[in-house]
Amino acid sequence: MSFKKDEKLRLTLEVADLAIGYKSAVIAKNINFNVSEGELMAIVGINGIGKSTLLRTLGNVQPKLSGSIKIEQRELENYPALKLAAKISLVLTEPIASKNMSVLELIALGRQPYTNWLGSLSKEDRTKIKEAISMLQLEELQHRKCFELSDGQLQRVMIARALAQDTTIILLDEPTTHLDLYHKVKILKLLKSIAHRTKKTIVFTSHEIEMAIQLCDKMVLLDRKNNPFGQPCHLIEQGAFEALFPGDAVSFDASTGSFRIQK
Repeated sequence: MSFKKDEKLRLTLEVADLAIGYKSAVIAKNINFNVSEGELMAIVGINGIGKSTLLRTLGNVQPKLSGSIKIEQRELENYPALKLAAKISLVLTEPIASKNMSVLELIALGRQPYTNWLGSLSKEDRTKIKEAISMLQLEELQHRKCFELSDGQLQRVMIARALAQDTTIILLDEPTTHLDLYHKVKILKLLKSIAHRTKKTIVFTSHEIEMAIQLCDKMVLLDRKNNPFGQPCHLIEQGAFEALFPGDAVSFDASTGSFRIQK
């Protein structure tokens, strides 16, 4: 990270004894972690373990079942909707409402929490939009329609919209889905750079466990047991990844931080 070693980072997101799911159906429980400003954290685990449900719960899209979620030391449910929109931006996997919008128009939607009742953009709004476009290197695409974009380009636009919202925390659900290896790496390296440069907290769900190990500051491994949390190197030392998949199919090599197929 680009911060000085003795610099104390401000905690932005704290989760304690959290249980998530739907009504009485618990998908995961005993979830505990904390993330500070300028940190990139991944939520990983096997399919159906609750990664997206956790992210949606953190973003207040669905209610928690029990436990505590604090944003800057204040309980999530105590935030009025508009104030929460200035604290958390959320990018889910659902398709956008209209791909007929231009890239610029879609990114500008990130400023909705701050615009007046007419929805007109202020000078500050336009500055934030321009900064987001620049950071995601979208200058040449800003006037194109969203339906003209590749999956990788559209993903960058969605991240730019979240960045233009200028929140403390950015939540992203599977930001590398449908991308090839090169673009997966490019997106995750970009997220790391944004977190470290802007001091925003970025949390994302991912199946790309090996990439997350290499690039993230922290990780939460959902396993329906203890849900280990910490720096990737510490999780490796604790043997947290060994039991992630059935041992007769895949094994984890702690020396390389990668998974191997059992032949």
